[in-house]
Amino acid sequence: MKARGDRTSLAALAPFLWLGLFFLFPFLLVAKLSLSETALAMPPYAPRLDWSQGLAGLKTFLAGLDFETYARLPTDRLYVVAYLSSLKFAGVATFILLLFGYPLAYAMARCTPSVRKALLMAMILPFWTSFLIRVYALIGILKPEGLLNVALRAFGLGPVSLLNTDTAIYIGLVYAYLPFMVLPLYAVLERQQHDLLEAAADLGCTPLEAFWRVTFPLSLPGVAAGSLLCFIPMVGEFVIPDLLGGSSTLMLGKTIWTEFFANRDWPAASAVAIVLLFTLVIPIVLYQRQQAKLTELGR
Repeated sequence: MKARGDRTSLAALAPFLWLGLFFLFPFLLVAKLSLSETALAMPPYAPRLDWSQGLAGLKTFLAGLDFETYARLPTDRLYVVAYLSSLKFAGVATFILLLFGYPLAYAMARCTPSVRKALLMAMILPFWTSFLIRVYALIGILKPEGLLNVALRAFGLGPVSLLNTDTAIYIGLVYAYLPFMVLPLYAVLERQQHDLLEAAADLGCTPLEAFWRVTFPLSLPGVAAGSLLCFIPMVGEFVIPDLLGGSSTLMLGKTIWTEFFANRDWPAASAVAIVLLFTLVIPIVLYQRQQAKLTELGR
């Protein structure tokens, strides 16, 4: 019995070890870099912890850490514009995804089981190919001599210039993250009981009123889950704005990459990453509190 209890404890400890190794340790490393200063050295930051000096080296290291980089971020227009631009792109794209994803998920949930399985497979199928390849395929469609302008020319329209524009970024975000919006919505809508709609009809509701009074309120957990699944990664997106938006696009993902690899300003890049992380934690905490309240009310 004792050996079984030990194995159970080890199994319960495994997720915490995983989180500590692959989340907490990298987070602490990035947090330490964000409190450092840029230096013309290798690695390009200071101070560095010298274990050979023992406790004195640790004191010197801690004394060299400060919040100067964080104080510089709000005063630098580059970081402010990149931060606001990322929130704008992610927010607008999430709204567009909801407009397209909700009707699609609703239609999938109302289909016959055989058609539903086929539509689910079609929705998941893009994940079988590389994300980078799919973005490059969009370049082939949106570039001036691409498939879109070829099709428009066949109808006597165009050409249109979409590549290296904000519109191209929105197209890429909506295309790449549509499954993340549809699948949570479908999971909620598919479980709803049709008896509720029949009861609403018996009470005098039209189909549209029944949707807004019954279906949509019950699907709000799926709306929140899908919106978070899309909004959170899109704020830090790098590949889509870099390939579809061109060099003039400012988003936090591109800014972090530029500071790390081009400007060699690791403290600034780390500080931006920490600010981004805490920005994304806020909606997650609010959503969890809302779900906890709903759970309590359900009891």
